[in-house]
Amino acid sequence: MTQAVRWGIVGLGSIAHTFAKDLALVSGGTLTAVASRSIDKAKEFANEYGAAHTFDSYDALFESNEVDVVYIATPHTSHEVLSERAMEKGKHVLCEKPMGVNPEQVARMIAVAEKNQVFLMEALWSRFNPSIQKARQLVQNGEIGSIGFIHADFAFYALGRDAENRLLNPNLAGGSLLDIGIYPIFLSYLFLGIPKKIQASSHFYKTGVEMQTSMIFEYENAQAILYSGLNSKSEMKAEISGSEGSIFLHPRWHEAQGYTIEKEGELIDYGLPTHGRGYTYEIEEVQDCLISGQLQSNIWSHQNSKDLARLLYEVRQKSGVIFPFEEQKQA
Repeated sequence: MTQAVRWGIVGLGSIAHTFAKDLALVSGGTLTAVASRSIDKAKEFANEYGAAHTFDSYDALFESNEVDVVYIATPHTSHEVLSERAMEKGKHVLCEKPMGVNPEQVARMIAVAEKNQVFLMEALWSRFNPSIQKARQLVQNGEIGSIGFIHADFAFYALGRDAENRLLNPNLAGGSLLDIGIYPIFLSYLFLGIPKKIQASSHFYKTGVEMQTSMIFEYENAQAILYSGLNSKSEMKAEISGSEGSIFLHPRWHEAQGYTIEKEGELIDYGLPTHGRGYTYEIEEVQDCLISGQLQSNIWSHQNSKDLARLLYEVRQKSGVIFPFEEQKQA
């Protein structure tokens, strides 16, 4: 691919707006097409961000010759089917996290990508955050010794929303875990890998969704204490603690603008502001992969997405989180 990468977006909610703003900050790519079930919404979005083509169906965008890669920004439950339909039409895909609701969906999506020889990546933007990248580099260089403890939380109050809101609707795979619990789980996985044992406990909301979950990930010589919730706020300052010091990712750590190192009682702060909101880095990774002909990212690979889906599912099994459409399958 030698020309500018041509992006399409399906699902034009708030996250798509944030993505489009950051895409405008990245060289080598352009937003050429958007799709919504409402053509008026598509036209309004296109006018705001300069997209030349609008569609009133997702399939019409997938069939368009004006698009190289599609950003899937719809609710969790449609990620698999829309990604697969796009890839079957030869489109590359950046799919919002979680890529699939369960490991089986993720495996099927990767199989379709491989069959059609197209690029597929989960849009886990925090993996590309400069502060998180730097923290990982420092740990790998032995800056804080061997890790013994990780703490990461992500919570905000969402219970005042309409019961049909995707966060509170079990039919849309609502709850805290897939939407925000994925971040603390990701951080533990990034620094410590797959745990030997998982403990998890959840509380449920009146709509049936899980509204808060506490987790302990057990490793050979370390533990990770993780939390996600929709019934209160949390500080959202992450800690990676080792035998010789600690690294703190500043709140809100999943989009950190800096970090702090603590060694021998001394705290040193480092500012590391993101370019735009921070989606710029995953966009750059996708474009670099497409230009170099890679069908997956080395930074967040298909295997990484499989592992993360497996961890999320194991937490759900431990804490009793089953979605209605999964119960129907089991029956």
